Amino acid sequence: MTDLLDVAVAAHGGLDHFNQFSSVTARLHQGGILWALKGKPTVLEDCQVRVDLGREQVSHWPFAPTQNKSVFTPDRVTIEDPGGNVVEELLQPRTSFEGYEMETHWSNPQVAYFAGYTMWTYLTSPFILKRPGVITEEIAPWKENDHEWRRLRVRFPDEIATHSTEQTFYFDDRGLLVRHDYEVDIQGRNAAARYMSDYVTTDGIVMPGKMRIYPRGADNKPLPEPLIVSVDLSDFQFS
Repeated sequence: MTDLLDVAVAAHGGLDHFNQFSSVTARLHQGGILWALKGKPTVLEDCQVRVDLGREQVSHWPFAPTQNKSVFTPDRVTIEDPGGNVVEELLQPRTSFEGYEMETHWSNPQVAYFAGYTMWTYLTSPFILKRPGVITEEIAPWKENDHEWRRLRVRFPDEIATHSTEQTFYFDDRGLLVRHDYEVDIQGRNAAARYMSDYVTTDGIVMPGKMRIYPRGADNKPLPEPLIVSVDLSDFQFS
């Protein structure tokens, strides 16, 4: 059987082609119950996101109702005004979530940390799975709604900030990523399933235009509600 990771990377545009770019920018609209639970219902509802494709760095702007932007890295998050002055800073941000649950409110830098690592994971997948230190293993396929999807179980190294160390990626018969499972460590390890659709091709890279994230039950099936997060992406620009 053809190596699943190689099939997936080729289906999304190929690693050599992806590595020609240093960043991707997109228009981002987000919804779902998560943001209100965190006390930030509209702060990143409509914004721009820029993802560095080489190192783990992400910016979102504007942080409504201001024109401020975030700069996320795994070890430091800042909120900066339009002049580049730091108005908020959070060092070693992951430790700030210790003891947090689904309903615990977040500060703006904590929102930037979560939004930063999620968008970096999402917009670099499946290419991220080829990075040094990332371990992948194909496991038994999964049947869902008359589809059968091949799966990769993935273990991320400590230096990559992401939802959880172990995650599962599901691919359709074209090799496109259609589902992604993880536990959100920074909010009580709640189990989630992310679904991708509305793929578009920009500069030869295939990206999902829509993502919908639901709770995941003990039987590995998604719960129909609540919708935890919705993500709509448009106007992709690679550079």
